[in-house]
Amino acid sequence: MNTAKTNPITTDYIVRMVGIAFFAYLFFGFMLMPCLNTLSSIFLTKNAAGETDPLAVIRFFLAGSMGKYVWNALKLAICLVITVNVVGISLVLLTEYFDIKGSKILRLGYATTMIYSGIALGTGYLFLYAQDGVVTGFLSQIFPNMNTEWFTGFRAVLFTMTFACTSNHMLFLRNAIRGIDYNTVEAARNMGANPFQVLAKVVMPTLVPTLFSLTIMTFITGLCAMSAPTLMGYDTINPEIVRLAGSSVADESFPQARAALLSIILACFTIVLLTVLSAYERRGHYLSVSKTKAKLQKQKITNKTVNMLMHIYAYVLFVIYMMPVVMIVIFSFQTYSAVRNRQLDLTQWTTLNFFGTADYEYMTNRGKYKTRPGSISGVFSNEATLGGINLSFILSALAAAIACVIVVAACTYIFNKYHKKLGVIMEYALLFPWLLPTILICYSYRTFFNSSDVWYVGFQNLYFGNNVRFLLVMAYIVTKLPFSLRMVKASFYAIDEELEDAAKNLGASSIYTFLRVKLPIILPSVLAVFALNFNALFTEYDMSATFASTQATSYAMIIQAMTREEGLYGYNINASGRRCASTVFIMIISGLILYLVYGVGARDLGERLEAKEKRKRRIAKIVQFFGFSSVKSSDDRSEDCVKKIETESGSEKKKSSI
Repeated sequence: MNTAKTNPITTDYIVRMVGIAFFAYLFFGFMLMPCLNTLSSIFLTKNAAGETDPLAVIRFFLAGSMGKYVWNALKLAICLVITVNVVGISLVLLTEYFDIKGSKILRLGYATTMIYSGIALGTGYLFLYAQDGVVTGFLSQIFPNMNTEWFTGFRAVLFTMTFACTSNHMLFLRNAIRGIDYNTVEAARNMGANPFQVLAKVVMPTLVPTLFSLTIMTFITGLCAMSAPTLMGYDTINPEIVRLAGSSVADESFPQARAALLSIILACFTIVLLTVLSAYERRGHYLSVSKTKAKLQKQKITNKTVNMLMHIYAYVLFVIYMMPVVMIVIFSFQTYSAVRNRQLDLTQWTTLNFFGTADYEYMTNRGKYKTRPGSISGVFSNEATLGGINLSFILSALAAAIACVIVVAACTYIFNKYHKKLGVIMEYALLFPWLLPTILICYSYRTFFNSSDVWYVGFQNLYFGNNVRFLLVMAYIVTKLPFSLRMVKASFYAIDEELEDAAKNLGASSIYTFLRVKLPIILPSVLAVFALNFNALFTEYDMSATFASTQATSYAMIIQAMTREEGLYGYNINASGRRCASTVFIMIISGLILYLVYGVGARDLGERLEAKEKRKRRIAKIVQFFGFSSVKSSDDRSEDCVKKIETESGSEKKKSSI
């Protein structure tokens, strides 16, 4: 009898242990420890006498002006909840529920904020409505006494973020309203209800869960706003945290501890909101359910006056959304003088804002002309801009890829029936960054790793020199883990457990089963998550500003600094034009990624086959039009080959039978 024990150390076992060790290192080293250090720094503050005073920062907060930043952030968040929901709900209703003429064109206009956001969107609105903006200049000619500085502070931030944050409604609320069962709507109409009564009594109750989630997302977005308040001069929490992080004790009283306190306040708000959301989701909601679900049909507005007002409102919003996009595209092909003066010159068009360089000649104070060689340069010929593009592209792609790999590996444990406890621990650990604002994580990294005392990173100062790029990548990865987990986890539900069991019964290892069975099923969703993460990180500004240094100047920071440096000492003469061209470049990249994710990538097998048939018919028409009827397509040639093979095989069978 063989009593020898099998060796438990296999390739699967080694890979599993290495993965668990890396995950523990990631969680404790780059999620938990830096944030705990930030929390403890608040109570380790020393007063002027050099004594530790745990309540010094709190007393300063209550007596000083720090409360102003919290109140400003709360005011912005509360107002955004109202304005964004009003505008966002109306956008979806205008394009999906009511029968509005030109709804497809309106939908494209309303979705423009999905292809440019953050710092690019903020600079676009400033280009139109700032003191020297295109729209402000036009209105000042009509109304000479108007205040040209109206687009600053709270009003400017609220206006910009209202239209910037409706992209979530266009994504999530649109899907929710398209999933409503039309049978319930038709039943209400048959009982005599008008379209607005049906909307209030039948449609809106089914959208409450989605609206509540969007409200929470909007509130947190307003609370943690960074780029718009920075550009438009509004004092809120995140810009103040970044300012304090770069200050020193010689400049003001314990700035690092004050920044830590503001970060913790943001974290408390976020935790409370997520707790309320979780409690609300456990309650019952109205559902639109029937045995045979019918597709929602658009409702006609029978009242002519109301119908006309709805159309006017729809196209006014369309103009507001489209005007920044159209003007930025047009001005990106204008000369530097036209862009700086905000005056269109339809006789002169140029691609210099994108490509090439030119010299700039100007007159000095002594009345002499001086030339700055290459001072006028395009996006792809400017060293600083190209450096920002390359850095952001590499770091964003790297972070998006690593985040996808981590969550895919974690999901294999979450859905493994033999490691359920480990899977639950991993899931909650990956969702941990959602409890904290992004600025808290970045600030914790900046303070905790800005020394040579951290043993588990090899006693290296990660905030020094090129090491800060590694720190920025880690911040990108950690902040994208919760979103990536929720999206990739949903794709794992499509995997049939019987496939995995069948592979194991055939002797396949866990790694081989994952690579050959599971990965092909979830790969489209993983690629979609990678694309969306890259799209968000490529133009990210908040984290880049926290890690601001010469070695980690991202593309968004380059864009933000263009206008500030424009014309200084005869350099960066066409910074405004290059900024417009940069925004166009960002819109092209973002639009291409969204098309690949939600256009081509979202098609099912039937839609792909239908698209293939359309291409074949289109090619056939072109061939017929040019008279190449004798030329066969590749599909036709392949079919002929198959028929020929079948014919030859049939004749061979006949010969053999004879």
